[in-house]
Amino acid sequence: MKHYVMTLLAALMLWTLPAVAQNGPLRLELTEGVIEPMPFAVPEFVADDAAGAEMGRRIAQVVAADLTGTGLFREIPQDAFISRVTSFSSPVQFADWKAINAQALVTGAVTLDSTGKLVVRFRLYDVFAGQELGDGLQLVGTQDGWRRIAHKVADQVYSRITGEAPYFDSRVVFVSETGPKDQRAKRLAIMDYDGANVSYLTGSSSIVLAPRFSPSGDRILYTSYESGFPRIYVMNVGSAQRRALEQQEGSMSFAPRFAPDGRTVVYSMTRGGNTDLYSMDINSGAGTRLTTAPSIETAPSFSPDGRRIVFESDRSGNQQLYVMPANGGEAQRISFGQGRYGTPVWSPRGDLIAFTKQSKGRFHIGVMRVDGSEERLLTASFLEEGPTWSPNGRVIMFTRETQGAQGSASLYSVDITGRNLREVPTDTGASDPSWSPLQD
Repeated sequence: MKHYVMTLLAALMLWTLPAVAQNGPLRLELTEGVIEPMPFAVPEFVADDAAGAEMGRRIAQVVAADLTGTGLFREIPQDAFISRVTSFSSPVQFADWKAINAQALVTGAVTLDSTGKLVVRFRLYDVFAGQELGDGLQLVGTQDGWRRIAHKVADQVYSRITGEAPYFDSRVVFVSETGPKDQRAKRLAIMDYDGANVSYLTGSSSIVLAPRFSPSGDRILYTSYESGFPRIYVMNVGSAQRRALEQQEGSMSFAPRFAPDGRTVVYSMTRGGNTDLYSMDINSGAGTRLTTAPSIETAPSFSPDGRRIVFESDRSGNQQLYVMPANGGEAQRISFGQGRYGTPVWSPRGDLIAFTKQSKGRFHIGVMRVDGSEERLLTASFLEEGPTWSPNGRVIMFTRETQGAQGSASLYSVDITGRNLREVPTDTGASDPSWSPLQD
């Protein structure tokens, strides 16, 4: 998608309590204190005809939903508006928006060019300062891609106000689940981050597990039982073509994950009754054994710089988290709380590791510093596991399963502060999500 950005506002603040500077630029800050979401208004994007007007209405709705879904913003309903935006070029009546306490205002326009492409323009205003926040942005795409354009608009608004990297224009690959709990059919599915535009990548004839995006978002690693034993496959997202990775005879391989270079895969392999970590060049198939312990080593995840790997191991007697050099070597234990730890995933920012914890009959999703300090549990329920990070390292998505014979799996997301726990809508049961990087 071709787009043009004139000038973006510089990064504004650290994450502390949200506030609007009445005598300075609009900014949103977050702390561990109580958060009061920032009120904002998104009038329907103006258009030249009825078809464009419907498109403008839908785009404005998605922009508002993206921002509201963060828990950091509160949408002012349309019926509270005093002013109506009828022209994208007309001056903004800031007094009318101040009167309804709108602190940020997003306006936009929708047109179709001579080739039938959708052209969307938008502006963001600091209402109390009475000025535009950054320069205008124009996005061009297909009419079918209107939701992506809406996400891109919301990404710009979010970034300009918070100073954070965006994450709305991204996708999630997951395992779609149907049927009774003891006979679930599982297949790979992919969707927008908010649950829209679901499509299926595999059939349900065999069990699939642990899909993981490549750093560029164009490929997926996953484990399939179609041969009767777990085996790792790599799939091209665009074409859905796939191939099995090299595997030693008599072994079982699973829990794959890409290295930041996109050429190397780290995974677990069980051979001769022992499970260790291995790495593989995805093109040549050349592999290297990384661990040699008699314990079970699994769920590896690279640091963003590719120099270290975090993984889970029961070498201490139960599941705990360890960090070691990416080429193997001495591992340092980083989890020391009560309970068992698993499924660690390194944040794209590099500062935190998300994990699953089981303690006192409950499951939790938590985060800790890479040295194991400052452990913080974000959730608690009967069963939850498999965290995955948003592209900006601000939000974690995971699987939550309800108990009982009729129990089902769903996807949830939570902010790294532990606030804003939300269910991600899916048409079927869903588990084992993996968040993509931002799309191009």
